[in-house]
Amino acid sequence: MLKSITSTQNREIKRLLQLQEKSRNRRKENVFVVEGQRETSLAIKGNYELLQLYFNPELIDFQKVLEIARSASEEPAEIIEISQEVYEKVAYRSSTEGIITVFKSKSHLLEDIELQTSTPLILVAEAPEKPGNIGAILRTADAAAVDAVIIANPKTDLYNPNIVRSSVGCLFTNQIAIGTTSEIIEFLKENNINIYSAALQASKAYHEIDFKEASAIVMGTEATGLSDEWLKNSTQNIIIPMHGEIDSMNVSVAAGILIFEAKRQRIADST
Repeated sequence: MLKSITSTQNREIKRLLQLQEKSRNRRKENVFVVEGQRETSLAIKGNYELLQLYFNPELIDFQKVLEIARSASEEPAEIIEISQEVYEKVAYRSSTEGIITVFKSKSHLLEDIELQTSTPLILVAEAPEKPGNIGAILRTADAAAVDAVIIANPKTDLYNPNIVRSSVGCLFTNQIAIGTTSEIIEFLKENNINIYSAALQASKAYHEIDFKEASAIVMGTEATGLSDEWLKNSTQNIIIPMHGEIDSMNVSVAAGILIFEAKRQRIADST
């Protein structure tokens, strides 16, 4: 029999809200929350395990709910109908799509990265903090189909709902790993991947670099840039020449410029 929840004071709804609001609760249960049909479908496509599916029958047809649930893992997810009042309580986008899901988290270990080519293109972000920037970086990485995104010393929980939303589900379409700066540098060197650090010091203009070999483009924060450890281990520091009054730009914008220059070179080389 289908479970139905109509009260915002229900224990399961309170738990759902805690998972959305507190990284501590997400880590404790090893789960995270997704809102929306597209994001849920991308998580399923990314082989995340679907645990619970909450839906509002006023916004989504039950047959569609069953299709989504059946497209997930072999273990059937728990399906829970929720009222409009409950949905408005737990949804960020209260008037759209009518579906909220809970998935099991992944470990995102460096050793789990699978490099499918001898010349991978990897995007590394050190100590990213703003969920919007992280989401935008993941969208750029997906658009360019990079081989992996690696986050060094993260300041924000990867499953923060704002990252899920701002990435438009690209959190699930990229191969992502997390580690310390030292661990990531060791990983890159072990795999003979050139390190191109975006920095002001001893830099070459990015369009002068040959990105066709195995390459990692490393981005720091707008406030502090990259740590000295990256600069000491860099194959070559790179810079985007500025022609205005300031000497920096949004990290996600800069990542897009650098990544797509690397892609341009690779496409040109293959034709």
